[in-house]
Amino acid sequence: MPVPSRLSTALLESRRSPLMVFSGQSNRPLALAICEHLGVTLGHSITEKFTNDNLIVHYEQSLREADVFIVQSFSNPVSDSIMELMLMIDAAKSASAGRVTAVIPYYSYARSDKKDSPRISIAGRLVADLIQAAGADRVLTMTLHSPQVHGFFKVPVDHLSADLVLSEHFRGCVDNAHEGVVLAPDAGSIKRASSIARLLDCGLAMIDKERVSDTEVVPRALIGEVDGKTVFIVDDEISTAGSLVETVNIARSMGARDVYVAVTHGVYSGPAIQRIAGLDVTQVASCNTVYVSPEKIEAAGGKLAVLDVAPLFASAIANIHTGASVSTLFS
Repeated sequence: MPVPSRLSTALLESRRSPLMVFSGQSNRPLALAICEHLGVTLGHSITEKFTNDNLIVHYEQSLREADVFIVQSFSNPVSDSIMELMLMIDAAKSASAGRVTAVIPYYSYARSDKKDSPRISIAGRLVADLIQAAGADRVLTMTLHSPQVHGFFKVPVDHLSADLVLSEHFRGCVDNAHEGVVLAPDAGSIKRASSIARLLDCGLAMIDKERVSDTEVVPRALIGEVDGKTVFIVDDEISTAGSLVETVNIARSMGARDVYVAVTHGVYSGPAIQRIAGLDVTQVASCNTVYVSPEKIEAAGGKLAVLDVAPLFASAIANIHTGASVSTLFS
């Protein structure tokens, strides 16, 4: 595959230290795809686990004065993924890397952004502190569940959006996407849904929910019109798919014709795949910020699709490396 000329030219003209990309074990396919778009080779590192369950990371090449990017999603097993990233950051700093950027396509602890019950940790902030303590000079991530987690870091953070990728996917699903309706599963998703609705130049709807207890939220009403229309459901992630099932069923009960779903992070834990396989939905798509195995795709009965965000991460890495603006990627 030829290297995109814009990226390769920018990298050749860079006056910075050599660009090096490494990967943890959580999402190596994404790291390889990013490297392919950048026109660089994925760096060589080894992660091993001792019999006492401790991890050790070893770089097999010199990192001295290099501009190092380490790709690691916080996906299952999450604790191992976080620990591996911290070890990789620390080892890179110890090896005299010029700068280390933690590339975290999926920051799972972004859900823990506040103290919403007694005697708990704000884990999103704690993990941010740990990453910085390990030596990360900056962070690159995508679609944080709670955008305020961005503020937990005291180092520069580039927060990418998948809105363009999701909207282009919807546009390719149907001939007249502008006649459809983007449906937000709850009030917290309305800003993202509104952004995609503007990109598609289509309608917008939302499900209003009410919290009846500390652990239970129930839908009250669907605000907007979906009867006889193609509905595009958007969200930041799918975990067990419980909320997705609820949202699809409400849309169907209100007369939705076809239902398409697209989210940034497809975690698909617990009963998610079985629920999606039995769901009255045309397709469920997620980005490759989290690795989705062929076994899961097959078990979902052909309803799962994976969208590629490697070009977006590659462009962001190239801009960070050359000192260009990352915000231009969303213009």
